[in-house]
Amino acid sequence: MILIALGSNLTGPWGTPRQAILKAVTAMEHEGIHVRRLSTLIETAPYGNPNQPHYVNGAARVETHKTPDALMRCLHMIEHRAGRRRGRRWGARTLDLDLIDFHGLVRRKRSLDIKPLVLPHPGVLLRGFVLEPVAEIAPDWRHPVTHQSAADVLRLLKD
Repeated sequence: MILIALGSNLTGPWGTPRQAILKAVTAMEHEGIHVRRLSTLIETAPYGNPNQPHYVNGAARVETHKTPDALMRCLHMIEHRAGRRRGRRWGARTLDLDLIDFHGLVRRKRSLDIKPLVLPHPGVLLRGFVLEPVAEIAPDWRHPVTHQSAADVLRLLKD
């Protein structure tokens, strides 16, 4: 199972945050990333930096023949086409596409890596705005390290 988190909180070249996410789904299809399930899009408070607009967030369950690194490069290219310019961590953005899980692969940062792709996404267990859509589209998903479901972690976050 391959899971991608989708988010946006700025209007950009692809329109409103909701429009940008839907256009990103179309762009993924054109790049050989086949969306099999798309969650409901939800509005959420910003994470990390509260002084920015609320986000629209969702998740997609996809299939592709791309490697994890090629998939991530493709997602970054789509973000760039949507007007994303990397800057401040947890800052406002026109589009954010995060690879959450790639068939349960566990990959950690090695000391010599400059910007390694870490899997599963290192922040997934702390982010209700990712876990809620994942629980909707992939109730059978389990975190590859903790083996907890998204619904189980959501309950823990709420407690």
